[in-house]
Amino acid sequence: MTTRRAFVATAAAAFATRYTRWLPHDGRLPLGFSTLGCPAWTWPQILDFAAAHGYVAVELRGLQATMDLSQAPEFAPGRLEEAKRQLTGHGLSVSDLGASAQLHEMDPAKRAAQLAEARRFIDLAQALGAPYVRVFGNNYVKDVPRADMLAHIARGLRELGDYAGAKGVTVLIESHGDFTDSPSLLELLRQADSPAVQLLWDAHHTFVSGKEQPEDTVRQVGRYIRHTHLKDSVPAATAGGRRYVLTGTGEVPVRRQIEALVKIGYRGFYSFEWEKRWHPDIAEPEVAIAQFATVAAEYLRAAGVH
Repeated sequence: MTTRRAFVATAAAAFATRYTRWLPHDGRLPLGFSTLGCPAWTWPQILDFAAAHGYVAVELRGLQATMDLSQAPEFAPGRLEEAKRQLTGHGLSVSDLGASAQLHEMDPAKRAAQLAEARRFIDLAQALGAPYVRVFGNNYVKDVPRADMLAHIARGLRELGDYAGAKGVTVLIESHGDFTDSPSLLELLRQADSPAVQLLWDAHHTFVSGKEQPEDTVRQVGRYIRHTHLKDSVPAATAGGRRYVLTGTGEVPVRRQIEALVKIGYRGFYSFEWEKRWHPDIAEPEVAIAQFATVAAEYLRAAGVH
């Protein structure tokens, strides 16, 4: 009988091997972008723009009006293989799927719905050949002690990790919401205790909300980082708010964030998350996504990635 400890050790080795497969080996840089930044684009538009601007990966966070990707017509069983052929034809891969599942829910029915969404995304990731599904922590619930909250979220992560691991998929908790500091993220990952549960580093949030310098974040949680979100911003007119700006023109040290990842041998994609869906007043995707490709490529080459 296989013990959980033996399973974890075996699975960890398998996932470590799988993690090295996602970078391109044809001279292109490991750049991606999230469809959160282009909510009006069709599937063909997304693929054409990505290929034309040197991207190698697309992060799926909604397609036009559909946020639940398991319900997107483009990925229906009868059309899934065509979508995969189109990706291959453009020299692209899917870096990850962005679920909306939030594991802080305490109500049993609401929690079950969140876990069910995550499992649907895991199933779709397996079918698409995508390595990761992102989920959120996401909040501390009023009157629930911190230790109990962390344990509750970690149990959900472990449950999803068991489901995903059997399908060759890894669940990523994003540094987001109330969980943007490294100590809390480390505690969640340690309690989840699964090779199929790792971290999506939203580098903007740990810097702006978590008040951490990128080098400190990577030092603490770098071994868990499998995917990243990069974006720049400046303070907004409203107290505590932020306004997203073109990469390299704001206050977020995106260059240092990239350099910190390169220094630890990070093997994932450098993915641009332009939150156009949530902030329609920011620059158009044709401008912002193209500009990120140019600037991030400069940062990567300067850091020694060729």
